[in-house]
Amino acid sequence: QVQLVESGGGLVQAGGSLRLSCAASERTFSTYTMAWFRQAPGEEREFVAALILTKSTYYADSVKGRFTISRDNAQNTMYLQMNSLKPEDTAVYYCAAKKNYPSMFGSPNAYDDWGQGTQVTVSS
Repeated sequence: QVQLVESGGGLVQAGGSLRLSCAASERTFSTYTMAWFRQAPGEEREFVAALILTKSTYYADSVKGRFTISRDNAQNTMYLQMNSLKPEDTAVYYCAAKKNYPSMFGSPNAYDDWGQGTQVTVSS
């Protein structure tokens, strides 16, 4: 089991930026597919972005062009750079991990390990 700890959330005005971090305990971090999901109050958890092993990146249409997912395997850390934030980006953001390649990387059910979440609030 991989221990995941998110950080970097906070309150920001619309149009601002935040960078989330997800620190992983796993030494073989580079062999995991990593992803970000978010969940707003009363809503289901939704896919934000995924980084398949160390290669391909995928984004939800709602964040494409504004968010960037990346990882530093030497530091066992994943990042989500969020620019041009909108009030509708307000949610608890979770990082998730799955060994190797999940068949449906956009589904929360595909991931085995989750962080505790970090709150992002964007004011208008």
